[in-house]
Amino acid sequence: MTTTSPKSVLITGGAARVGAMIARTLHASGVNVIIHYRSSAAAANSLIEDLNAIRPHSAAVVQGDLTDSQTPTGVIAAAVDAFGELHGLVNNASSFYPTPVGSTSVEQFDDLIGTNFKAPYFLMQAAATPLRESRGSIVNLTDIYAQRPLADHPVYCAAKAALVSLTRSMARELAPDVRVNAISPGAILWPENESDDDATRNSILDRTPLQRIGDPSDIANTARFLMLDAPFVTGQIIAVDGGRSVVP
Repeated sequence: MTTTSPKSVLITGGAARVGAMIARTLHASGVNVIIHYRSSAAAANSLIEDLNAIRPHSAAVVQGDLTDSQTPTGVIAAAVDAFGELHGLVNNASSFYPTPVGSTSVEQFDDLIGTNFKAPYFLMQAAATPLRESRGSIVNLTDIYAQRPLADHPVYCAAKAALVSLTRSMARELAPDVRVNAISPGAILWPENESDDDATRNSILDRTPLQRIGDPSDIANTARFLMLDAPFVTGQIIAVDGGRSVVP
Protein backbone atom coordinates (compact mmCIF):
# COMPACT_ATOMS: atom_id res chain seq x y z
CA MET A 1 0.00 0.00 0.00
CA THR A 2 1.34 3.44 -0.92
CA THR A 3 0.99 6.47 1.30
CA THR A 4 0.49 10.03 0.18
CA SER A 5 2.63 12.73 1.74
CA PRO A 6 0.75 15.57 3.42
CA LYS A 7 0.25 18.72 1.46
CA SER A 8 2.38 21.69 2.51
CA VAL A 9 1.13 25.27 2.67
CA LEU A 10 2.93 28.54 3.38
CA ILE A 11 1.03 31.13 5.42
CA THR A 12 2.54 34.62 5.43
CA GLY A 13 2.07 36.58 8.62
CA GLY A 14 1.10 33.27 10.16
CA ALA A 15 2.39 33.75 13.70
CA ALA A 16 -0.64 35.38 15.30
CA ARG A 17 -4.26 36.45 14.96
CA VAL A 18 -6.02 35.30 11.78
CA GLY A 19 -2.83 33.89 10.23
CA ALA A 20 -2.23 31.61 13.21
CA MET A 21 -5.82 30.38 13.10
CA ILE A 22 -5.45 29.57 9.41
CA ALA A 23 -2.26 27.64 10.19
CA ARG A 24 -3.91 25.70 13.02
CA THR A 25 -6.98 24.90 10.92
CA LEU A 26 -5.00 23.65 7.94
CA HIS A 27 -2.70 21.69 10.23
CA ALA A 28 -5.70 20.03 11.90
CA SER A 29 -6.76 18.89 8.42
CA GLY A 30 -3.47 17.05 7.94
CA VAL A 31 -1.55 19.78 6.13
CA ASN A 32 2.10 20.54 6.83
CA VAL A 33 2.46 24.28 7.40
CA ILE A 34 5.24 26.80 6.95
CA ILE A 35 4.76 29.85 9.14
CA HIS A 36 6.23 33.08 7.81
CA TYR A 37 6.82 35.99 10.16
CA ARG A 38 8.59 39.32 10.01
CA SER A 39 9.25 40.24 13.65
CA SER A 40 7.02 37.94 15.75
CA ALA A 41 9.72 35.33 16.37
CA ALA A 42 8.48 34.24 19.79
CA ALA A 43 4.89 33.76 18.62
CA ALA A 44 5.99 31.94 15.46
CA ASN A 45 8.29 29.55 17.31
CA SER A 46 5.69 28.89 19.99
CA LEU A 47 3.12 28.05 17.31
CA ILE A 48 5.33 25.59 15.45
CA GLU A 49 6.33 23.94 18.74
CA ASP A 50 2.64 23.41 19.49
CA LEU A 51 1.94 22.03 16.03
CA ASN A 52 4.99 19.74 15.99
CA ALA A 53 3.97 18.41 19.39
CA ILE A 54 0.65 17.37 17.85
CA ARG A 55 2.25 15.89 14.71
CA PRO A 56 6.06 15.68 14.61
CA HIS A 57 7.90 17.35 11.71
CA SER A 58 4.72 18.95 10.39
CA ALA A 59 5.46 22.65 10.90
CA ALA A 60 8.35 24.89 9.93
CA VAL A 61 9.12 28.58 10.18
CA VAL A 62 10.65 31.18 7.86
CA GLN A 63 11.47 34.81 8.61
CA GLY A 64 11.56 37.72 6.22
CA ASP A 65 10.58 41.33 5.61
CA LEU A 66 8.30 41.07 2.58
CA THR A 67 8.82 44.71 1.68
CA ASP A 68 12.42 43.81 0.80
CA SER A 69 12.43 42.98 -2.91
CA GLN A 70 14.66 39.94 -2.39
CA THR A 71 12.55 38.36 0.34
CA PRO A 72 9.62 36.77 -1.54
CA THR A 73 11.87 34.54 -3.65
CA GLY A 74 13.81 33.45 -0.57
CA VAL A 75 10.67 32.77 1.45
CA ILE A 76 9.23 30.56 -1.29
CA ALA A 77 12.54 28.69 -1.66
CA ALA A 78 12.64 28.07 2.10
CA ALA A 79 9.04 26.88 2.07
CA VAL A 80 9.77 24.38 -0.70
CA ASP A 81 12.89 23.19 1.11
CA ALA A 82 10.96 22.63 4.34
CA PHE A 83 8.95 19.69 2.98
CA GLY A 84 10.34 19.11 -0.51
CA GLU A 85 7.37 20.62 -2.36
CA LEU A 86 4.72 23.30 -2.01
CA HIS A 87 0.98 22.84 -2.49
CA GLY A 88 -0.42 26.13 -1.27
CA LEU A 89 0.23 29.78 -0.48
CA VAL A 90 -1.89 31.95 1.80
CA ASN A 91 -1.07 35.65 1.39
CA ASN A 92 -2.18 36.85 4.80
CA ALA A 93 0.58 39.28 5.85
CA SER A 94 -0.64 42.86 5.86
CA SER A 95 -0.05 46.37 7.14
CA PHE A 96 -3.02 48.48 8.19
CA TYR A 97 -3.07 52.06 9.46
CA PRO A 98 -4.52 55.43 8.43
CA THR A 99 -2.89 57.67 5.83
CA PRO A 100 -5.02 60.81 5.63
CA VAL A 101 -4.58 62.80 2.44
CA GLY A 102 -2.11 65.59 3.10
CA SER A 103 -0.06 63.69 5.66
CA THR A 104 0.87 60.43 3.91
CA SER A 105 4.61 59.82 3.72
CA VAL A 106 6.38 57.99 0.93
CA GLU A 107 7.51 55.42 3.48
CA GLN A 108 3.92 54.73 4.52
CA PHE A 109 2.81 54.48 0.90
CA ASP A 110 5.61 52.05 0.05
CA ASP A 111 4.90 49.94 3.13
CA LEU A 112 1.15 49.63 2.54
CA ILE A 113 1.49 48.95 -1.18
CA GLY A 114 4.45 46.67 -0.49
CA THR A 115 2.81 44.39 2.06
CA ASN A 116 -0.70 44.37 0.63
CA PHE A 117 -0.01 44.22 -3.11
CA LYS A 118 3.64 44.06 -4.20
CA ALA A 119 4.66 41.23 -1.86
CA PRO A 120 1.68 39.00 -2.76
CA TYR A 121 2.46 39.45 -6.45
CA PHE A 122 6.12 38.47 -6.14
CA LEU A 123 5.30 35.62 -3.76
CA MET A 124 2.82 34.26 -6.31
CA GLN A 125 5.35 34.72 -9.09
CA ALA A 126 8.04 32.88 -7.13
CA ALA A 127 5.59 30.14 -6.14
CA ALA A 128 4.19 29.62 -9.64
CA THR A 129 6.59 26.85 -10.65
CA PRO A 130 6.32 24.66 -7.51
CA LEU A 131 2.56 25.20 -7.37
CA ARG A 132 2.17 24.23 -11.01
CA GLU A 133 4.12 21.06 -10.29
CA SER A 134 1.82 20.20 -7.38
CA ARG A 135 -1.38 21.59 -8.99
CA GLY A 136 -1.69 23.76 -5.94
CA SER A 137 -3.75 26.70 -4.75
CA ILE A 138 -3.36 30.31 -3.64
CA VAL A 139 -5.61 32.15 -1.19
CA ASN A 140 -5.22 35.91 -0.83
CA LEU A 141 -6.63 37.93 2.06
CA THR A 142 -8.24 41.11 0.77
CA ASP A 143 -10.72 43.31 2.66
CA ILE A 144 -14.26 44.66 2.45
CA TYR A 145 -12.58 48.08 2.25
CA ALA A 146 -11.31 47.21 -1.22
CA GLN A 147 -14.88 47.78 -2.41
CA ARG A 148 -16.10 50.17 0.30
CA PRO A 149 -13.24 52.55 1.10
CA LEU A 150 -12.60 53.42 4.72
CA ALA A 151 -12.15 57.09 5.54
CA ASP A 152 -8.53 58.17 6.11
CA HIS A 153 -7.18 54.89 4.66
CA PRO A 154 -6.89 55.61 0.91
CA VAL A 155 -3.57 53.84 0.37
CA TYR A 156 -4.56 50.69 2.26
CA CYS A 157 -7.90 50.52 0.45
CA ALA A 158 -6.27 51.02 -2.94
CA ALA A 159 -3.70 48.32 -2.20
CA LYS A 160 -6.40 45.81 -1.26
CA ALA A 161 -8.44 46.76 -4.33
CA ALA A 162 -5.37 46.05 -6.44
CA LEU A 163 -5.04 42.66 -4.75
CA VAL A 164 -8.64 41.85 -5.69
CA SER A 165 -7.86 42.57 -9.35
CA LEU A 166 -4.57 40.69 -9.10
CA THR A 167 -6.38 37.63 -7.71
CA ARG A 168 -8.61 37.46 -10.77
CA SER A 169 -5.72 38.10 -13.13
CA MET A 170 -3.53 35.43 -11.57
CA ALA A 171 -6.39 32.94 -11.65
CA ARG A 172 -6.28 33.32 -15.41
CA GLU A 173 -2.50 33.48 -15.71
CA LEU A 174 -1.83 30.36 -13.64
CA ALA A 175 -4.72 28.23 -14.91
CA PRO A 176 -5.26 25.37 -15.42
CA ASP A 177 -2.65 24.13 -12.94
CA VAL A 178 -3.06 26.57 -10.04
CA ARG A 179 -6.27 27.91 -8.54
CA VAL A 180 -6.22 31.47 -7.16
CA ASN A 181 -8.97 32.85 -4.93
CA ALA A 182 -9.37 35.47 -2.23
CA ILE A 183 -11.24 36.00 1.02
CA SER A 184 -12.69 39.44 1.74
CA PRO A 185 -13.15 39.72 5.52
CA GLY A 186 -15.40 42.18 7.25
CA ALA A 187 -14.97 42.93 10.96
CA ILE A 188 -13.21 39.85 12.37
CA LEU A 189 -10.83 41.23 14.98
CA TRP A 190 -10.57 44.85 15.99
CA PRO A 191 -7.17 46.27 14.97
CA GLU A 192 -4.34 45.99 17.44
CA ASN A 193 -2.95 49.12 19.10
CA GLU A 194 -6.14 51.02 18.35
CA SER A 195 -7.88 52.99 21.08
CA ASP A 196 -11.36 51.79 21.92
CA ASP A 197 -13.92 53.79 19.97
CA ASP A 198 -17.32 52.42 20.88
CA ALA A 199 -19.13 54.74 18.50
CA THR A 200 -17.10 53.57 15.51
CA ARG A 201 -17.41 49.93 16.47
CA ASN A 202 -21.14 50.22 17.05
CA SER A 203 -21.51 51.91 13.68
CA ILE A 204 -19.78 48.96 12.01
CA LEU A 205 -22.00 46.48 13.82
CA ASP A 206 -25.11 48.47 12.91
CA ARG A 207 -24.21 48.00 9.23
CA THR A 208 -23.55 44.27 9.66
CA PRO A 209 -26.72 42.21 9.18
CA LEU A 210 -25.52 39.46 11.55
CA GLN A 211 -24.99 42.17 14.22
CA ARG A 212 -21.65 40.89 15.47
CA ILE A 213 -18.02 40.69 14.50
CA GLY A 214 -16.71 37.47 13.08
CA ASP A 215 -14.21 35.04 14.52
CA PRO A 216 -10.80 34.17 13.06
CA SER A 217 -12.14 30.65 12.57
CA ASP A 218 -14.62 32.05 10.04
CA ILE A 219 -11.72 33.12 7.85
CA ALA A 220 -9.67 30.00 8.57
CA ASN A 221 -12.49 27.64 7.64
CA THR A 222 -13.04 29.51 4.39
CA ALA A 223 -9.32 29.33 3.63
CA ARG A 224 -9.41 25.59 4.30
CA PHE A 225 -12.35 25.18 1.93
CA LEU A 226 -10.67 27.13 -0.86
CA MET A 227 -7.35 25.38 -0.34
CA LEU A 228 -8.56 21.78 0.03
CA ASP A 229 -12.19 21.35 -0.97
CA ALA A 230 -12.89 23.60 -3.94
CA PRO A 231 -11.25 22.01 -7.01
CA PHE A 232 -13.55 23.82 -9.47
CA VAL A 233 -13.34 27.27 -7.84
CA THR A 234 -10.87 29.88 -9.07
CA GLY A 235 -10.81 33.63 -9.58
CA GLN A 236 -13.38 34.20 -6.83
CA ILE A 237 -13.51 36.75 -4.01
CA ILE A 238 -15.43 35.23 -1.10
CA ALA A 239 -16.94 37.79 1.30
CA VAL A 240 -16.83 36.65 4.92
CA ASP A 241 -18.30 39.75 6.47
CA GLY A 242 -21.56 38.96 8.24
CA GLY A 243 -23.45 40.38 5.28
CA ARG A 244 -21.99 43.87 5.54
CA SER A 245 -21.16 44.00 1.83
CA VAL A 246 -24.88 43.88 0.94
CA VAL A 247 -25.77 46.90 3.08
CA PRO A 248 -25.69 50.33 1.34
